Amino acid sequence: MPKKTIVITGATSGIGEQTAIELARNGDDMFLLVRNMAKGEKVKRHILVHARNPNIYLIECDMSSLASVKKATDQIKANVDRIEILVNNAGSIFPKRQLSKDGFEMTFALNHLSHFLLTLNLMPLLKKGKARIINVSSAAHKAAKPNMSDLQSEKGYKSVKAYADAKLFNIYFTQSLDQKYAADGVTAYSLHPGLVQTQFGAAYKGLFKLFLMGMRYFMITPKQGAETSVFLATQPGIEKQSGKYFKKKKVRKPAPIANNTSNRDELWAESEALVKPFLTNPAV
Repeated sequence: MPKKTIVITGATSGIGEQTAIELARNGDDMFLLVRNMAKGEKVKRHILVHARNPNIYLIECDMSSLASVKKATDQIKANVDRIEILVNNAGSIFPKRQLSKDGFEMTFALNHLSHFLLTLNLMPLLKKGKARIINVSSAAHKAAKPNMSDLQSEKGYKSVKAYADAKLFNIYFTQSLDQKYAADGVTAYSLHPGLVQTQFGAAYKGLFKLFLMGMRYFMITPKQGAETSVFLATQPGIEKQSGKYFKKKKVRKPAPIANNTSNRDELWAESEALVKPFLTNPAV
């Protein structure tokens, strides 16, 4: 069986690292987009030990910087001619409103906009590989109440709301990818990994941090949290479920707001406009 090419973001810890280890077991070529190269090297060693796969390549990439994302996609395109699996896993929540290097609200930039750019810039390779795109969302999307005229949370920032909105946008993005690229053989899936023991919310202090610490007793391990991502990347015959939202390896109905096609189309158009200076494939 010919080797596949896999690209994963957010693979230096938690769910992303476990996803990388599991997907590496078949000996495929894997590109890890990492902000911290030292942590990336540590993950490479873990993969070599646990999956016995030396075909792991690190690409330095700050997912909160669109220029860095573009540079990373240029590097990938210089080294491979197709991609079979893309796992958009990186994400975080921020206690206070802060801006990315490009001047975008950080929750929106890191959880959605960077992956939007990454995916579109890699689309020619994804088409050639008849790829599966896995977008790690969250059940937190059920609390989303997006103001589509204020995607940057300039009219008032609440961290949990911003995160919930961003996770809803992961679902919208998945649906749009299915709508636009299914005819090219590209499929897309979103998922809730579960409540996982990771460094999520580590920047918080006070009551919310105490709440997260208390919830650890009910959380699953990162390896368990990675199971649905790995399933979506490897399970034969799920192409007909493209565009769907998954939990525990099964299709689940997302919140009713996920069916708002007007919001979905508006998000795509606005995202495309925001990343336009960094797009290398405007016509895809």
